[in-house]
Amino acid sequence: MEESKKSRKELNQEYMKRPKPAGVFQVKNTANGKILLGSSLNLEGPLNSHRFMLKIGSHRNKALQQDWNEYGEQNFVFEILETVNVKDDPNFNLSDELTLLEMIWLEKLQPFGEKGYNLDSNIRQA
Repeated sequence: MEESKKSRKELNQEYMKRPKPAGVFQVKNTANGKILLGSSLNLEGPLNSHRFMLKIGSHRNKALQQDWNEYGEQNFVFEILETVNVKDDPNFNLSDELTLLEMIWLEKLQPFGEKGYNLDSNIRQA
C-alpha cells in the first residue's frame, strides 16, 4: 500500500499553521564571551536574520558586527535559551509570558557593557 504524498502547497500550509516557538535567544561570541540577548514571539525569524545581517556585513549593532569581522563566524553561536511553555488556559497570554522570560534572562546574563552587545533592556524582536 503506497502512502499518499503531500503536495508542496499542503506542506507549506501545514508549516504556516504550526505554532511558532516564542522565547529568548542569544548570539554569543565564544572568543570573548560577549552576548547579544534577544527575544521573539517567533524565534525562527530573528536568529536567521542576525546571521544573515552579520554575514553581509550590515548588522545594526556595530560592536557585534565589528567583533564578527574580527573573530570570524566560527567564533559565534546562535542559541535558543528558553521557549515559552504554552498553556491550554483561556487566560494565558503569550506576550506576557515572554516578558517574564525576558526579565529573568536579562537579570541572569546582564548582556551590557563588557558582558554583551545589548544597548538597553528592550530585547523583543518581530
